[in-house]
Amino acid sequence: MHVDMDAFFVSVELRTRPDLIGKPVIVGFPADRSVVLSASYEARAFGVKSAMPMAVAVRMCPQAVIIEPRHKLYYEVSAQLMQIFHSITDLVEPLSVDEAFLDVGGAIRRLGPPREIGELIRRRVSAELGITASVGIAASKFVAKIASTRCKPDGLLLISPDETVPYLHSLPVGALWGIGAKTADVLARMGIRTVADVAATPVTSLKKVLGATGEHVYRLSWGIDARPVTPVRLEKSIGAEETFAVDTGDDAVISRELLRLAHRTAGRLRSSGSVARTVALKLRYADFSSITRSRTVHTPVDSAQLIHGVALQLLEALGPRPMTVRLVGIRAEQLEEAAQTSLQLSFDRRDDNWRAAEHALDQVSRKFGNKSVLPASLLDPGGPR
Repeated sequence: MHVDMDAFFVSVELRTRPDLIGKPVIVGFPADRSVVLSASYEARAFGVKSAMPMAVAVRMCPQAVIIEPRHKLYYEVSAQLMQIFHSITDLVEPLSVDEAFLDVGGAIRRLGPPREIGELIRRRVSAELGITASVGIAASKFVAKIASTRCKPDGLLLISPDETVPYLHSLPVGALWGIGAKTADVLARMGIRTVADVAATPVTSLKKVLGATGEHVYRLSWGIDARPVTPVRLEKSIGAEETFAVDTGDDAVISRELLRLAHRTAGRLRSSGSVARTVALKLRYADFSSITRSRTVHTPVDSAQLIHGVALQLLEALGPRPMTVRLVGIRAEQLEEAAQTSLQLSFDRRDDNWRAAEHALDQVSRKFGNKSVLPASLLDPGGPR
């Protein structure tokens, strides 16, 4: 089955803002060059979508309430969600913070048929997390994902093996993985507009148009997807990035934003019980070209100050920049479970002091919110004192 939360970030925020239930809500930073991270279904009715520029979303839905994201909270709720999944089956393959594939074949004797298991998951997500989930159930990952998409929001759809091909053949061609808008236009010129049309087209013809993916698309049109659910216990990387309101070449501005991103990244590392052996820096210039540089550290890190220090070294190593910077990002890579990693004690007591301070900050943030305590350099100079 494929389990997917409904408007995850918005749903988490509405737990403490019940007055906004039923209203258009957008999670994202209000700056014009920011993007929509999540939108309620009421906002989506106006055309608002995730990853849409915030300026466009506000024009489409000027009455929407905009809530700034609380990433640490979302990852804490995500960890609780994954615990629910793992209590059902060991075969859990997370796709993102709010969705996963589950192979529940081994849980049927203990918990009942698939539909009952799906309803159990939905009840627990609602009761324990205060949000809603949509569940798609099928004999393959591809069809289960389609089912969860088609029953949103807050629904459950089971497509049995006997129903799979007739159901797929009733859908537009864009329902197939790998068929985007441009590819759909190419296929439409061949008279292929539905999944049934794909299934009726010789593989050789599809390969001429789609290349190596032609055969894969053909197999999907017949519901053939043999990929197993592959458990993933640890994220491959954790990071954050931000687009400046105005392109900048000011080192102080870039450094300050990198510190903010380092705290977001380190907080997520600690929340997930992970440490990183590699720190990567990303810059996107005014012409939208991007570069990435990384460095592996001797001792795995989960401290914002240490991550920020490595990011500044990478920035300095780049030398003079060819133009102003539009976006900066930090990513922690080569992750390991903190509980299984021996953290070497530093000769510099300041490193351990920073770790202790940041763990204390985590506790304060969990109780009072992300902006309760911040490094002094991140405080708004024009704000209250």
